[in-house]
Amino acid sequence: MCGITGIFAFTDAGRSSLSALQASTDAIVSRGPDSQGHFVYDHCGLGFRRLAILDLSADGNQPMTDESGRYTIVFNGEIFNFRELRQKLVKKGHTFRSQTDTEVILKLYISEGRGFLKKLNGFFGLAIYDKEEDSVFIARDRMGEKPILVYRDEDKLFFASEMKSLLALGVPRKLDYVALSQYLQLNYIPGPATIFKGVKKLLPGHYLFVKGGKVVRKRWYKIPYDPKKTDKNKLSYEQQQQKLVELLDDATARRLVADVPVGAFLSGGIDSSVIVALASRHTQHLNTFSIGYRDEPFFDETKYAKLVAERYKTNHTVFSLTNQDLYDHIFDVLNYIDEPFADSSALAVYILSKRTREKATVALSGDGADEMFAGYNKHMGEFQVRQGGFKAEAVTGLNLLWDVLPKSRNSFLGNKIRQFQRFSRGMLSGPKDRYWDWASFVSEKDARNLLSPASRRKVGKKLAEKRRKDILENLHADGDLNEVLLTDMNLVLPYDMLAKVDLMSMANSLEVRPPFLDPNVVNFAFSLPVDSKINADMKKRIVQDAFRPLLPEELYKRPKHGFEVPLLKWFRNELRPLIEDDLLSDAFIEAQGVFSVDAIRALKTQLFSRNPGDVHARIWALIVFQWWWKKWMMS
Repeated sequence: MCGITGIFAFTDAGRSSLSALQASTDAIVSRGPDSQGHFVYDHCGLGFRRLAILDLSADGNQPMTDESGRYTIVFNGEIFNFRELRQKLVKKGHTFRSQTDTEVILKLYISEGRGFLKKLNGFFGLAIYDKEEDSVFIARDRMGEKPILVYRDEDKLFFASEMKSLLALGVPRKLDYVALSQYLQLNYIPGPATIFKGVKKLLPGHYLFVKGGKVVRKRWYKIPYDPKKTDKNKLSYEQQQQKLVELLDDATARRLVADVPVGAFLSGGIDSSVIVALASRHTQHLNTFSIGYRDEPFFDETKYAKLVAERYKTNHTVFSLTNQDLYDHIFDVLNYIDEPFADSSALAVYILSKRTREKATVALSGDGADEMFAGYNKHMGEFQVRQGGFKAEAVTGLNLLWDVLPKSRNSFLGNKIRQFQRFSRGMLSGPKDRYWDWASFVSEKDARNLLSPASRRKVGKKLAEKRRKDILENLHADGDLNEVLLTDMNLVLPYDMLAKVDLMSMANSLEVRPPFLDPNVVNFAFSLPVDSKINADMKKRIVQDAFRPLLPEELYKRPKHGFEVPLLKWFRNELRPLIEDDLLSDAFIEAQGVFSVDAIRALKTQLFSRNPGDVHARIWALIVFQWWWKKWMMS
């Protein structure tokens, strides 16, 4: 696992940016603490930081240049089928100086051009400079597991694994107010936008080809979903289960290959438990890691993780945390974030990654299963809306009641009321509006009302609508639930779930590998009909049924709890001075000019009232933004 950065200048003025290449590389040291390297030729510069996962033979470091001196690559990621690809290249007459996947990628590009990407099984962000053609090729993996950010103006193009690298190169720090508005709705920023105008996320499954001042962007991978084919899937449900087990087993085995200690996250849920069960087929005494919450027993699932660990005789470690442990790491997380990102569960992922890194360098995870196989409560809600019936109509009929009853994610009853309210609202909407509502913490109107009048005027309505339309393009009035899952794969997965894991694991120099996101598994998942994934009784149906023989029965007899950071308690106690006297104080809000003083004051009043509802999620989004603002916009 590594971090990359690069400069491609179009003019002499752009060439002056090459002097900042070292600073840009230093900015991502946590992604690659073991070594670094640089390549500079005329108007191109490539930077690299490395975290050692596999032993490298001679000449395996990066940036790597081929024997002819024409091509140079920087590569961040892991290619799990590189040995098979290497063998095929050797048969064609290619020779190798190292045993690395990096050299295989370079030789594939030389041999086959840009189409080689489709042969890669893994995750990556990469750039290849061609000295003779004077071009640079930049690509991102299928699902967006590894990030690539790009900035371009008339003088140069920058790219990097993280925003802090681009900031070290001197990109303009001008807010994108449409991105800010969507951040306030979702608690993260969907691609291709970023918080800065001019800086874009390279979308998953896309590449850039830069030559002669021209930049060509192309999509090289798209999830192969065809509703006509899924409805006519020829495999029986039993055969589908067998196929899923085979594909996921192969994907898990591939991701266990490393020359450093490998472990697996084990939450006690189905997904991570499946990965541990499969990994235990291929390695003895697997290291597994769980987080327990001593002060929040409602969310503590370590007893279920222990059942799996005992069944497969793993070397199991439980990190039992108090709320104080969580609080002690808040500012570590806030300081690492270089673009506003307010999924509060990032705090738990940060601590899990930090503790895991003490015993392992690579960890397998269960990420991706919920999005592909309908594992979220909103998926069951969507299923019920589409099915209709007495229960759905009854919930909607009590809409006024749900509006007045107290709601909270931190208790069973409060969470149910919150879910009923959102379901009731969704029943009255079309699929696009319903999806956006259920993906959001606040409405677009409420998000804009948080902004000052001057900021509101900078939120271009046409641009905001276009970005929203692009996100929801796969949803149709006559479509099925697979379209919702496909939208999750293009929105929630890359910009919330994977972004969270990448940020928090890389902050601690830990590589996380999710077998569910193997391209063979993903492609298979979207060949399945909806009823294989969900019915009135079960979410993630095929995953639960296919792996039931491998898992303790106790895992199937309980609701999924997830985890909520105790933000409300902190906001009313330890963090209250930060809210009232600093980041959300009237004086700071007024001087900053981004938000409405009256709107923020109203949120604080609700926060400290007897019925705060879900206001703490909005307050957290504001705190994250304000901390980011002070660190990156005022320095």
